Amino acid sequence: MTWNWQQPDWPRFRWREDRLNRAEERFLLGAGGIFGAVGHLDAPSRQHLTIEVMGEEAVSSAEIEGEHLDRASVQSSIRRELGLMTDPRRASPPEQGIAEMIVSLYQSSADPLRDDTLRTWHTMLMRGRRDLRIGAYRTHAEPMQILSGRLDQPIVHFEAPPSARVPSEMRTFLEWFNRTGPTGREPLPALTRAGTAHLYFESIHPFEDGNGRIGRAIAEKALAQGMGGPALTALAATILRRRRAYSAMLEASSTHNDIDRWLAWFAGVALEAQARTRAQVEFVIDKSRLMDRVRRDLNARQEKVLLRVLAAGPSGFEGGLSASNYVSIAGTSAATARRDLVDLVDMGALIRTGERRYARYHLSIPLRPVAVVTIDEDGAVVVGDASESR
Repeated sequence: MTWNWQQPDWPRFRWREDRLNRAEERFLLGAGGIFGAVGHLDAPSRQHLTIEVMGEEAVSSAEIEGEHLDRASVQSSIRRELGLMTDPRRASPPEQGIAEMIVSLYQSSADPLRDDTLRTWHTMLMRGRRDLRIGAYRTHAEPMQILSGRLDQPIVHFEAPPSARVPSEMRTFLEWFNRTGPTGREPLPALTRAGTAHLYFESIHPFEDGNGRIGRAIAEKALAQGMGGPALTALAATILRRRRAYSAMLEASSTHNDIDRWLAWFAGVALEAQARTRAQVEFVIDKSRLMDRVRRDLNARQEKVLLRVLAAGPSGFEGGLSASNYVSIAGTSAATARRDLVDLVDMGALIRTGERRYARYHLSIPLRPVAVVTIDEDGAVVVGDASESR
């Protein structure tokens, strides 16, 4: 097998520029829509949204690599990193580390990407690890390979450049990334640059571990720079929903430097991620309006349950809220739960569907399931079935 970095044209990636024109335009228009919607939020709601999106990205990026983190602990660590009041919840070293990295990414999105930035991110991510070189590029003599299957008969999905080549490869990569930024000498459109940057970095695979999480952070940085503001797109959360296709596309793109298929796939994911972020912003606006309208009429039990349902986000409480769910969340009797639910329907906070034991309760604000987005051969942006993106 010959890898992309072994080709004579490495790293001169090739793609059809015209294929992404409509996707690039749609992305910039979408960015304007998100900034406009966020402008309608008050400061506490903006702060809450930022922490939610950052926490979701941190947890999702870790889960793509098979690491499951506690969402509440990560969000608590993000609040702490932002200097906000926080609960005394204790976070594990990985939870603290990825929270530090995501805040660093958010706060420095406009800055050039530098070698020390990547080393610092790696140090944050690998907090608590003792089994590898932290904050430094790999130096081991054995090949850096991505493997699966049996230990005695592994399947090699990719082999990165030898460690001795990493410093020079990274110098070239960083110079390319900053040169192609919005203020660089050879600016590239946002989706093209982010997709290329992610594949390019993953192909070098400079660290012993953490390359996937850092590579997705680099793509987020490119998207934020392309949007012209310190914003996070729900990229990792969307990739997590397409994790199998993500791995397959990276592998398929690792043997050549014609990356047209990869960029088209990545552009679809980025547009879907942007739609997910927009849905989250609009949901926060609707949520604030709903709570402002009904809060003074809620008892403590109703407020607790309603906040729990709202915490499920723009896709809604899975399966709808049942009376037994209410009993469990509120810690109350079935009779009290039924009375409380009737009140919530009467005040317009919830909508009831079904009867008796099949009765389910849904938020009265619109839900916003996000559809799969693809880019076809002619460059058209195709929006598919929302259920496929779950």
